[in-house]
Amino acid sequence: MKDAGLVGVQKTLSPVLKAKALDNRLPDPILGDAYAEQVMRRLDPDYDKGRFGTSQLGLAAVVRAKAHDDWARSFLTGHRDAVVLHLGCGLDARVYRIDPPATVDWYDLDYPSVIELRQQLLPPREHCTLIGSSVTDLTWLERIPRGRPVLMIAEGLVPYLTEADARRLLTSVVDAFPTGQIQLDTVSVWAWRTSKWDPLGRRYGAQFHCGFNDPAALADWHPRLEYAGEAPMNDSPVLMAKAPANIRHMYRLMNLLPGFKRSSRIVRFRF
Repeated sequence: MKDAGLVGVQKTLSPVLKAKALDNRLPDPILGDAYAEQVMRRLDPDYDKGRFGTSQLGLAAVVRAKAHDDWARSFLTGHRDAVVLHLGCGLDARVYRIDPPATVDWYDLDYPSVIELRQQLLPPREHCTLIGSSVTDLTWLERIPRGRPVLMIAEGLVPYLTEADARRLLTSVVDAFPTGQIQLDTVSVWAWRTSKWDPLGRRYGAQFHCGFNDPAALADWHPRLEYAGEAPMNDSPVLMAKAPANIRHMYRLMNLLPGFKRSSRIVRFRF
């Protein structure tokens, strides 16, 4: 079942899922996602053979997922009638981890081939609708109910969009809803420009298409948009507390490199 029908950037969901599955096997997991371990086992029964090794460097992506989860829970606590747009959802089990109330309508959106795989590997859930579409084909927005608060989660998505597409996506969501929160992560200009030499990107035919040294400036894209803060990723305290010693050591060394510590940023906006 490996990489069934997946191409290009879609294939990057596998290493992220593997990192979440490996995290779940730690004595004290960061995310604790049992679904990730179950799905990864079905995709690749031997994914955990041998030592964890450098594959656990992906634990930074687990930290990223936890930050998005924590922000989402906080928002939904105060907006129990919200609409959630989980864009570029991949095989992430966020809706099961967060377990929103039935008053929340949740939409998982990704390429049709990813949604088809998701239907095979994850159970259906009431008030959670799957949409098979490119994020940049904004006709999918016509299927979403309006007039309610919106929570847009774009984890591991924006760097793979062009700046023009990212801007059109954010401004279209703000225009479509009365109020809400937008959560996303970005990479620096340096990380974007050097991504073409990244071994993972070359292996999967995936490359970054935009980067921002100051992601707070994205608030300038719409007069109603306001920057609401950042969560740590590569230097996250939870990463340094819970990752295996060899991985903590690697991150401490890499964070000494100029620009690495803020090469990936997890940010949120409100409107």
